[in-house]
Amino acid sequence: MNNPFELIEARLSSIENLILDIKHQSKEIEKIEQEEVLLTVQETANFLKLSIATVYSKKSKGELPFCKPIGSKRVYFSKQALTEYIKEGKSLSNSEVDTIAESFINSKAGGNGKF
Repeated sequence: MNNPFELIEARLSSIENLILDIKHQSKEIEKIEQEEVLLTVQETANFLKLSIATVYSKKSKGELPFCKPIGSKRVYFSKQALTEYIKEGKSLSNSEVDTIAESFINSKAGGNGKF
């Protein structure tokens, strides 16, 4: 019969190796996600759930960030920049508003909560 402590140590070693593999994989996935992805007008319309005409309109008004290679008629949109554009319109939760209000009051009152 095997020593139970050896069995436990072997299993812990196996778990440790699995955790290290997962950690390594997550870094690779993060690296892939950070690579710049450029979208066409059609892909941008699909991504933002807008019509192509609306994408062009927002582009011409300067509402959407875009890239246009020199000498090209095509425009491209950074997926990362579009994601940030979407997040800019995010509404704050009540707890976020409360935190901001408390910080403002404390900064104006010198930290004592009184004006």
